Amino acid sequence: MSLPPKPATREGPVRLWRYMQMFRRDILSAQPARLFGARMAEFRTPFFRSVLVNEPDLLDEILLRRPDAFPKSDRIGHGLRPLLGESVFLTNGETWRRQRRIIDPAFEGGRLRDTFPAMLAAGRACVDRLGQGGEINAEEVTSAVAADVIFRTLFSVPIDDQTATDTYAAFRGYQRGQPLVNLRALLPRLTWLPSLYPRQTKRRAGRIRALILRLTEKRQAELAAGTAPDDLASKVMRLRDPQTGQGFSTEEMVDQVAIFFLAGHETSASARAWSLYLLATHPYWQDQAAAEAAKLPSDPQFSDLATLSICRDVFREALRLYPPVPMMVRETVCPETFRQRDLPVGTQVVISPWHLHRHTRLWDNPDGFDPARWTADSRTRCPKEAYLPFSKGSRVCPGAGFAMAEGPLLLALFLARFEVAARNTPTPVAHLTLRSEDGIRLWLSPRDANMSQG
Repeated sequence: MSLPPKPATREGPVRLWRYMQMFRRDILSAQPARLFGARMAEFRTPFFRSVLVNEPDLLDEILLRRPDAFPKSDRIGHGLRPLLGESVFLTNGETWRRQRRIIDPAFEGGRLRDTFPAMLAAGRACVDRLGQGGEINAEEVTSAVAADVIFRTLFSVPIDDQTATDTYAAFRGYQRGQPLVNLRALLPRLTWLPSLYPRQTKRRAGRIRALILRLTEKRQAELAAGTAPDDLASKVMRLRDPQTGQGFSTEEMVDQVAIFFLAGHETSASARAWSLYLLATHPYWQDQAAAEAAKLPSDPQFSDLATLSICRDVFREALRLYPPVPMMVRETVCPETFRQRDLPVGTQVVISPWHLHRHTRLWDNPDGFDPARWTADSRTRCPKEAYLPFSKGSRVCPGAGFAMAEGPLLLALFLARFEVAARNTPTPVAHLTLRSEDGIRLWLSPRDANMSQG
């Protein structure tokens, strides 16, 4: 069976300006193939110096043992600020620590159980909208249901609420038109350069933030009146920093809701679209996952998630092959030495799940789709230290547990209703998240009809 699609890598060195053009269009195909086998690679230009790290022990040094010595770089964040402002995704230092002290309790303990009914309702609404199936763009379908989950869990409104619909439409336009980095971010020493945000990018970001502000102010009024539902937005707005006793201001709450939407919507939609494509091209695993999904009770409960082991392993494997956030960038704040190389202050440290998850020295069959590698008796084939779909350490995604509940559940609901076949071979590209260049087109056939014909 052929391997899942992977973009071609560039051949040989290229001039800086050409590399910058390639990088802005797609960071994956701009990189050389040797990175899939390198423990570390160094890049030097007249404007910046960077290293890509694939060595697990160095990754632990950066993410686990000394995270404060490697704060997030603004190289990527600069292009996201029109939308995300000072959200927890972009901040560093005490600002970030204060934000996490407020946000983290909203995702702890039984909070995940509380969100299960919203996930289930959104998933059922999605498969109902698909009717008798036919051809779909999987990214559009998974994007809509991910947005529905976010609106239901955050603000207790479904996607067909008008404000939710408007926000979703504006966000999709923003995602399609926003490159991962802009020229100012690639040339940080040239501080006189303008930010060069496309006019549409700034307009769409402003539109999204205005819609989120409307939802936030409405919820603040409901909290004051004692009529607010007990959803994620209410929880976060009620929480206070245990050290200062202060919560988020309205502007700060807009920043955080924007990143909740980006992290919980775009990344989730990407992972599930690729999961469906991988199942469509691997009939054995689709049959196994569908048989598991068929055993879900008609009114599943949170505890039933534990029975979805195959769907969970499929989702894990999709996150390995197609990590929604393919690269993360940190920056040195003091001189460092990595693998006998001296790194000055300001060196960009690139952590690339895209390369790490397919590393030829670390993984068995790195480019192959093999959910069995995640079973208990096969853990030697999936090194945990080389798996970073949600990062790790103090900056691990607070919604990782949410994603690992939502992903398998929605896959199961989908597979219980439809059989999936591929209609194209998508090419992965990296914009805000890892998506396909021309969509992921699938053909859906109702499972009941297929079974009756068989």
